[in-house]
Amino acid sequence: MYLSIRNMIYQIHKLKSVCQIGLLVSTLFCSLHSVAQVKEDFYFDADNAALDVIGFGSLPALREYVSANYGDASLVFRYAILLTNAWYDATAAYHPTAVGVYSHLGRRPQSEATNRNINTAVFYASYRVLNSYMPSYKQTWRQLLLNVGLDPDNNSTDITTAVGLGNVAGNAVVAGRLNDGMNQYGDVGKTFNPTPYADYTNYKPVNTAYELRNPSHWQPDMQRQGLGLYKIQQFVTPQFALAEPYSYEDPREFEISPPHNSNHRNRKAYRKQAKEVVQASADLTDELKLKAELFDDKFRSLSFSVATNTDARNLSLLDFMQFEFVVNMATFDAGIFVWQEKYKYDAVRPFSAIQKLFKDADIEAWGGPGKGTVTMKGSEWTSYLEEADHPEYPSASTCFCYAHAQAARQFFGDDSMVYNLSIAAGKSRIESGVTPAIDTVISYNNWTTFAQECGQSRVWGGVHFQAAVDESAKFCPMFGDLAYNYIRKLVNGTAKLREPSEGRDLDTLPERFKFEK
Repeated sequence: MYLSIRNMIYQIHKLKSVCQIGLLVSTLFCSLHSVAQVKEDFYFDADNAALDVIGFGSLPALREYVSANYGDASLVFRYAILLTNAWYDATAAYHPTAVGVYSHLGRRPQSEATNRNINTAVFYASYRVLNSYMPSYKQTWRQLLLNVGLDPDNNSTDITTAVGLGNVAGNAVVAGRLNDGMNQYGDVGKTFNPTPYADYTNYKPVNTAYELRNPSHWQPDMQRQGLGLYKIQQFVTPQFALAEPYSYEDPREFEISPPHNSNHRNRKAYRKQAKEVVQASADLTDELKLKAELFDDKFRSLSFSVATNTDARNLSLLDFMQFEFVVNMATFDAGIFVWQEKYKYDAVRPFSAIQKLFKDADIEAWGGPGKGTVTMKGSEWTSYLEEADHPEYPSASTCFCYAHAQAARQFFGDDSMVYNLSIAAGKSRIESGVTPAIDTVISYNNWTTFAQECGQSRVWGGVHFQAAVDESAKFCPMFGDLAYNYIRKLVNGTAKLREPSEGRDLDTLPERFKFEK
């Protein structure tokens, strides 16, 4: 028997406190996240197709096809922006003034702006996007529509109907973003054997997984995949830096300071920032471990915060489409800039610096799953979280969280949020059966603390230096402001129809920074 979001919401109205609301909603979403199931009894007149069916219904495919723990940000956020852009565009005609990004489909009478029509449009828009983004799961997407009584073969383009609005808007988003620089079909520079999302920038790391030739620069890690099986990292989608943003023209408009502490010739600062990460590793508590895992999972952190605050604020379906779109736009556009800077600075990760600096020295740090803090050789040090497949500076997760939080603050007009995530004893992803020692609830009541701890969790998890977190925290709220300014133009109907994206040329990539200058 599957849980019903709307049935839970009916219970929510009986509760007296915001904290009670957040805890109930968090229990619901954790349960659904753990099994990735959708409800069977979808009600077009009361439920939310985006949350109740599309969101959870696409998670298993996303986990299998894109990111096993929803942590590969450039790919996860492109999935999110395509879907939420389609949801917004497909329903804009039901708003009194709004226009879409890639389609301007007129205005429908307010008598037609019903939950049933909005949900129908969302289903068909999602169907078009999902078939483009993950075409190998076409049967899954067909079944999502069949399960709620819709015909996946209805290709109507009659924009006086909800089906037509969804199909036209969804197809327009697909066409609008197909060549946005991300190399979705893997055919850029290739005639045969396309590889979706493959790098076409010719990025090559300075170091190899076997040798740290230059301690200032990123070293691909060799990560264990199973008994005797290892994976050597590659910079995931460096071409993200060339993708077309929504809310600004060109990421070259912006620049952050170089990571001077990561210059190995700056010996004192280089050693100091490495020691800070080792100390954070030694000081890990159950709470810090859980928060590190939480913010590493972009679904349980960012997407979950949208869901809980949608219900706590009692947003209408149209308001939800705007909220979901603006926070995803903020993170996607922030990511383009972050990838530009990562490509430029190509900075070393903590594991490389720590293992080099303290190779034969005794250090105290987290010793591995279930081992707590132990004394070890520096060469044996590992981070609590597995390092992401890209250079260190600036911190992408920090930037995403600050952009996301600022967009939410702008949308709601205040800093309040509802977030309560229940984690049962022993349900840690990394220390399963051990952490936490007791049932734990992670709670936030304001976006400021949520973003701050998201950033700091990257140091706790051992995957970033403090400077990478601090620079992103200072710089990235701007992307929330930019996204909000753009969506206001869309909602008030003054935004121009956007032409299909063509990405940016290779020669717009920044020159690789040389620390030895």
